Amino acid sequence: MNAPRTRSLLIASLSLITAACAGTRPAQVGIQQAGLAACPSSPNCVSSDSSDSAHRVAPFVLNSPPAKAWKTVRAVVAALPDTQVVAASASRLHAESTSEIFGFVDDLELQLRPSQGLIAVRSASRLGYGDMGVNRRRVEELRAALIARGVVR
Repeated sequence: MNAPRTRSLLIASLSLITAACAGTRPAQVGIQQAGLAACPSSPNCVSSDSSDSAHRVAPFVLNSPPAKAWKTVRAVVAALPDTQVVAASASRLHAESTSEIFGFVDDLELQLRPSQGLIAVRSASRLGYGDMGVNRRRVEELRAALIARGVVR
């Protein structure tokens, strides 16, 4: 086989593999029964709405007026590396975070709950079983950025 054809086949194969890593947007993404979707049994998801310790993360407790906090949250999430906001409203945000090497896509969701004084959060991998703690780290790094801006505690 000649070099240009080999290179073209390699690029096409890598493109297909990368596209497969992205997966399709899962059905469990989104607000479910006034809360965030439940995590699957696999350890590649964390949620402030989860009751089990393996998946549980604390919600973001508001330290400023809800509208101000939400505006800051939207800006901070939009600035996260390799992350794209795909849906946002006055009380919900859905972003997709893509890993640099293999292009795996994780879903990050936040729900503003002003009457409770908090923002619920969920981060989950679309594919695979484990995530080596990536989703939990993402949530805690987001929490630290929001604490630094004074909108949550």
